Amino acid sequence: MEEDNQSSPKLPIHGKRNILITSALPKVNNVPHLGSIIGCVLSADVYARFCRLRGYNAIYVCGTDEYGTATETKALEQNCIPREIYLYCDTCERFLPDRLIEGSCPFEGCDNDSARGDECEECENDLINPTYLRDPWCKVCQTIPRARNADELVIEFSDLKDKFEKYFNESVTGSWSQNTIQTTNTWLEQGLVNRSITRDLRWGVPVPHENYEDKWWKNPENVELCQFIGKDNVPFHTVLFPSMQLGTGENWTMMKTISVTEYLNYEDGYFSKSKGVGVFGNVVRDTNIPVEVWRYYLLINRPEVSATSFEWKDLQRNLNNKLLTNLGNFVNRVQCFIAKPESQGYGFVIPDAPGADSHLPTMSLCKKVGKLVKEYVEAMGKETQYWRLYKEDKPCCAVVIRSAVGLTHLLAQLLEPFMPSFSREVFKQLNLPPPHFSFSHERGEVLQACRPWEILPPSHRIGTPQPLFKELINEEVKLYKEKFAGSQTE
Repeated sequence: MEEDNQSSPKLPIHGKRNILITSALPKVNNVPHLGSIIGCVLSADVYARFCRLRGYNAIYVCGTDEYGTATETKALEQNCIPREIYLYCDTCERFLPDRLIEGSCPFEGCDNDSARGDECEECENDLINPTYLRDPWCKVCQTIPRARNADELVIEFSDLKDKFEKYFNESVTGSWSQNTIQTTNTWLEQGLVNRSITRDLRWGVPVPHENYEDKWWKNPENVELCQFIGKDNVPFHTVLFPSMQLGTGENWTMMKTISVTEYLNYEDGYFSKSKGVGVFGNVVRDTNIPVEVWRYYLLINRPEVSATSFEWKDLQRNLNNKLLTNLGNFVNRVQCFIAKPESQGYGFVIPDAPGADSHLPTMSLCKKVGKLVKEYVEAMGKETQYWRLYKEDKPCCAVVIRSAVGLTHLLAQLLEPFMPSFSREVFKQLNLPPPHFSFSHERGEVLQACRPWEILPPSHRIGTPQPLFKELINEEVKLYKEKFAGSQTE
């Protein structure tokens, strides 16, 4: 996930803003769908790219799923060895992980007879212990398991209640998303129950894990911890993990910021791999829709407050009306005009623009751009007939064109966290070297937004302009809707 090609470890730097970014990860027991991708990995990737763009010392890491019980379940289903799916079990003569136990839901009003040992998907309630299931059975061999004592490490919430509530009250202001706060408050109101934090498995990380020390994870004075997860993982990141850190009494880097997404639905229903409904990661490339379009649509449709839906018609509207007509058309028109022969344009060479400071339309636009860029940093085109202006007022046209090409450079910089392949293509067409995207106060790059005609030098020769987006037509939308409506096999 880190793009820096470096042989030495990336460590916090004293005096800089050091940000440790983590995300949940799609489990290997199934192919991730679009909701899995936007729910954690893509959101964290955008923020990590933004941090690097701003010049922060950021590192983006996430765990692996090789020790999860969902992985073990998939390994058993596929009769695989652990090195293929990472977990291995050759017999049921051992304690069963919660996801290998199913039974009737114990919650009143729910008649689901195939609830898992960790949750019921129908009533969406979590089970603290799989022994709460009524009429449980082993998912591997279908026999009835029996209860017996096991040696486990348990987190004693009764001893940590005051410490955790102090941490929670100090952390939530302005840095935790509202749905995160609501879920955590619900857990606190229900009363925290002591929970096991280990499992009796043959494949996993031994605990305690001795001699573990990290410059990122035990450096709260210099490191900010930001986490991106889906709503179903909230209590593990806001209650259990911080409580385990507090329980050790050691100087851990505690979570400062957490961003949680709700569910992304598909058209009028839900994603379902078994029923073949929805778009899954392994077939996205088969659509031939560019990756920047997928990233853009998922991000503007990100379910931050409530559930949202992926809809093909909406993707078509956003691609055709915003990316193609607005963004792509602006960049392409500016570059195409610069590329025209000198009798009609500038022969691929960016013109000098003396007098830009006194060109009122440009200064008015740049004032607005500067304001918007400031909002962009804190929170996270005008139609011009160039050919007519070129014929009527060449000095004015030079100001407009040089400012406009500076704005295309600025757009590529600002959009890199969201659509990196788009930004790379713009730089390629501008005939700029492989980009190291940067937009920091230290280098004065933020101030350049108010003087875009100074971003690229005069006499710089651009490359060959090419369309940046392709229209998505009705026939293609109809084809994709039919293809992903339920025709796939599990």
